[in-house]
Amino acid sequence: MENLAYYNGKVTHLSEMMVPFNDRSHFFGDGVYDASVARNRIIFKLEDHIERFFNSMALIDIQPDFTKNELKELLQNLCQKLETGDLFVYFQVSRGTAVRNHSYDRTIKPNLAIYMIPWTGDFSGSRRLKLMTAPDHRFEFCHIKTLNLLPNVLATQAATAQGLDEVVYHREQRVTECAHSNISILTNGVFQTAPLDHWILPGIARKYLLLASQSLGFGISEKPFTIEEMLAADEIIVSSSGTLCAPVSEIDGCVVGGRDPERLQRLQTKIYQDFFKETDID
Repeated sequence: MENLAYYNGKVTHLSEMMVPFNDRSHFFGDGVYDASVARNRIIFKLEDHIERFFNSMALIDIQPDFTKNELKELLQNLCQKLETGDLFVYFQVSRGTAVRNHSYDRTIKPNLAIYMIPWTGDFSGSRRLKLMTAPDHRFEFCHIKTLNLLPNVLATQAATAQGLDEVVYHREQRVTECAHSNISILTNGVFQTAPLDHWILPGIARKYLLLASQSLGFGISEKPFTIEEMLAADEIIVSSSGTLCAPVSEIDGCVVGGRDPERLQRLQTKIYQDFFKETDID
């Protein structure tokens, strides 16, 4: 198969999958999701993603009828059905199927949906991103990977219309995260990223960038930073599962970063080596 869709046990092509009209994701975005990439049919940091997925479900009171190991095995088996082993892997659960009502029955059976498509990632580290800032008008559940992404969609579309790559959210002057990534800075040899609170998603790439920085002997800091501190940083780094360590060259039309290429390259080399080692076939 060139692509794949899964819904509650049914497997078919993306264009052929049908979802019940009364799935609560349709009416309320009532669900959570997670995503990663696979190389050689090996999903990168799969256990981390599943752990975050189950944590997101628990935080919104979804009771899964499958275990972490069952989901892991299912995702690994589905990877074998695709023509290529380099994949974007997405999985979500909605609260279930029921007639539209804001309240819900806690015994409702969740709906598990998965899709996989070919993926070609660029981990050369040579391309620098161009960003814009925007006020963070999202709600207070940013630490939960929910399906409610309308503010992210609108902000990303505004950036795309200007030929930009991402949006940096801020609450007054505090930088939170990007529309679909985490953002960190490198200043005077210290890798700094926002703390894990209800304003940012606990990114998997963010976690491993902290570990990589520590192993390289960099200082690390998990405390808030301002727009002013970000713009003055030696390097600004956008991270996600598909963009592990992407440097930034421009924010709101101003040239930024590029002042510590040696440490940046060491960090990129470390994180990319981890990716290729984990996804190599023995």
